[in-house]
Amino acid sequence: MNHQTRVYESVFEMLPTEENPSPIVRINRLNPEPDFRMYAKLEWQNPFGSVKDRAAWSLLSDLEARGELSAERGIVEPTSGNTGISLAGMASARGYKTRTIVPNKVPMEKKVMLKMAGADLDVVTDDLCPSPGMGDGSINLAKTYAKSQKSRYVMPNQYENEHNVNAHIRTTGPEIRRQTEGKITHLFTSLGTCGTVTGCATYLKEQNPDIKVYAVQPSEGHDVPGLRNVSQLDVSKLFNPDLIDEILEIDFELAYTRALELCQNEGLFAGPSSGLIFEGACQIASRDKNGFGVMIFCDSIFKYVSNMVKHIPELSEGTTPPNAK
Repeated sequence: MNHQTRVYESVFEMLPTEENPSPIVRINRLNPEPDFRMYAKLEWQNPFGSVKDRAAWSLLSDLEARGELSAERGIVEPTSGNTGISLAGMASARGYKTRTIVPNKVPMEKKVMLKMAGADLDVVTDDLCPSPGMGDGSINLAKTYAKSQKSRYVMPNQYENEHNVNAHIRTTGPEIRRQTEGKITHLFTSLGTCGTVTGCATYLKEQNPDIKVYAVQPSEGHDVPGLRNVSQLDVSKLFNPDLIDEILEIDFELAYTRALELCQNEGLFAGPSSGLIFEGACQIASRDKNGFGVMIFCDSIFKYVSNMVKHIPELSEGTTPPNAK
């Protein structure tokens, strides 16, 4: 493994660490306050395409260390897409099977990518994120597989497993501190399983209690896959409100319009969750005037093209020949 020449013996050597961090890139044209430096941490640069590579590898490594996985016994996990893609890709590369349970309204691109990564797919009637509800909800169905077919499946359970948090204490937090030379004053992230915000905040506040942590949540009725607002967080056991200085509620439509602006003005092909986080960071930058902010850009726009067209229909204009029927 040589991070200088970027020559690796396996894809797992490419996973992010303090010595091999995902990049942070400064926001220039769209920054509302020149004295508030804004940097985006580009998690789609991870080998399986999202911030969830970190949690997935931590979960998988723990299962391997405990002897829970084999050619006959694989993983079952409920997911809104990214964790499932990371787990399936990693498991396939290690010779394990994966079954993922996804909500129906997850973008088609993610469902197809899960199958491409080698996962068996169950699609259920949850809205956008795995639900703790009754019946055939994603989480309940995954637990049913893990309980009734113990010889075939083990469930990592990203919503309750502390290895999700520990991944960010070990990697994301130290990377950010090293990349900013300890100058970070503001951290911006979203709410999902809450592993990212809890892990990063735990590490960074241990280094500097004055760092402010902002969690961005979409407005009610949102359709931003993978994100939750506080009213939906009963599914997660990893949420620690004591580590968060402020929760910012943002109109969910801005997730899509701000993502488009990042594409067209900064050259950053960031997904809608990043657009929402960016809007929250801009609001704080305009308020605080000075600072050094880092935003966790969870994944890229490529898995959300259909959602982008749904919210910004003009994107599809001119994409077919004039005479096409």
